[in-house]
Amino acid sequence: MRNMGGGKKKQPLKKMKDTGEKKERKESKSKGSTTEKKSVGIVPPDPKNKAVTDQLKKMKVLTPYIVATRFNLRLSVAKTFLKELEKQGVVEFISGSKNTKIYKSAD
Repeated sequence: MRNMGGGKKKQPLKKMKDTGEKKERKESKSKGSTTEKKSVGIVPPDPKNKAVTDQLKKMKVLTPYIVATRFNLRLSVAKTFLKELEKQGVVEFISGSKNTKIYKSAD
């Protein structure tokens, strides 16, 4: 009685050679193009720095996302950074919900 089980069939030798060549081509292509991943900052910029405060004052509206993209930070770090700036009086809280907070620069 024959075993009628499914399963992967064994490839002929010619097919194995072809797939080996394709893999080598793919590997050589992937080695040639290396894309560097940007490391996202964990340490926020110094809020007392004049350049940082000037850059924040130029923006009309400040949200954690805008600050995170501008200073290359994580969103959680940007949120705490904005809270710290609010305590110092650099920015004012306008409105927001649980998820999104909107600030503006204090004049």
